Amino acid sequence: MIGSEKRKIYREAGADALFLEADHLRRYFTGFYSTDGYVVVTGENCYFVADPRYFEAAEKALAGTDVTVVAGAFKEALELVEDCKTLGVPYPFLSLSRAEELRGRGFALSDCMPALKQAMEYKSERELSLIQRACDVAEDALSSLLPDLKEGMTESETAALLEYKMRKLGASGTSFETIVAFGANSSVPHHETGETRLKFGDIVLIDFGCKVEGYCSDCTRTFLFGDDGKHGEFKSAYEEVLKAHELVKETVRAGMTGREADEVARGSLRKAGLAEYFTHSLGHGIGLMIHEYPTLSPRGEEVLRDGMVFSDEPGVYLTGKYGIRIEDSCFMKDGKVHSFMHKTERKLIVL
Repeated sequence: MIGSEKRKIYREAGADALFLEADHLRRYFTGFYSTDGYVVVTGENCYFVADPRYFEAAEKALAGTDVTVVAGAFKEALELVEDCKTLGVPYPFLSLSRAEELRGRGFALSDCMPALKQAMEYKSERELSLIQRACDVAEDALSSLLPDLKEGMTESETAALLEYKMRKLGASGTSFETIVAFGANSSVPHHETGETRLKFGDIVLIDFGCKVEGYCSDCTRTFLFGDDGKHGEFKSAYEEVLKAHELVKETVRAGMTGREADEVARGSLRKAGLAEYFTHSLGHGIGLMIHEYPTLSPRGEEVLRDGMVFSDEPGVYLTGKYGIRIEDSCFMKDGKVHSFMHKTERKLIVL
């Protein structure tokens, strides 16, 4: 018998069975990581179909849970739903070729993603604890990295060292490709980390995160590598970004929409004459994927509720000059925004 949360998702999806192939959705339903496999959910059972690479480990890991491990691949997964007419599949995570194959076998398909999204937006205590651990590892790694930064290091070397430190502290991997931007490279919000070398007086922007048991953290900090006395404008802008970042945590409340939350930060930067340089949204949901729901953006109409996890990351970017982003992973509890990040400074640090 499946647990109540799986049963709720199944009922709200309104299909004879759920047929899931995406890796993060397999992990959400089973708690087990694999690069391949299928999850089939019926009204009574949740099956994980695993090939020989994962079968033994899956049986051991999932013993005593509400997940039944089945040996096989696509053929065996289909056998579990052979009596079904309608399959609930997550349209955003289903390839066209797979959809055509399932329809060719006589199944009607319906989108189960709305039911999944509704459930996954709200994190359980276990999920919150794993995200907290991922945030702790990320911050501890950054704190360990900063004394190791030396003039002449490349962005790539810096990213590799940070990722090594996160792994050493218990991360299972990174949440996304680590962004390290030196100097004017920081003006590109998603700069491609490269071979630019660190020099005295450079801005250092690091956007990074790691995974713990599949759950992500996301953090950005911006520094100065020595003060050459030429960064007065940058320092003033930094204070305004920090003000906007903290204002979100101070004033955003449950019941506000993602659009209203975004406007808290954007409005603060507008008063400082910097809103035109804030070129992305305030935040995004965080979970098994680094970009989930809710969306905190000028078009974000989802209502923020307790149990939701999202980033708070205002920034300003002046082309060819500098960029600033200050980001925490946050969660909503008791109607207020709380940060997972408690170990690293948000005020400007000169290294």
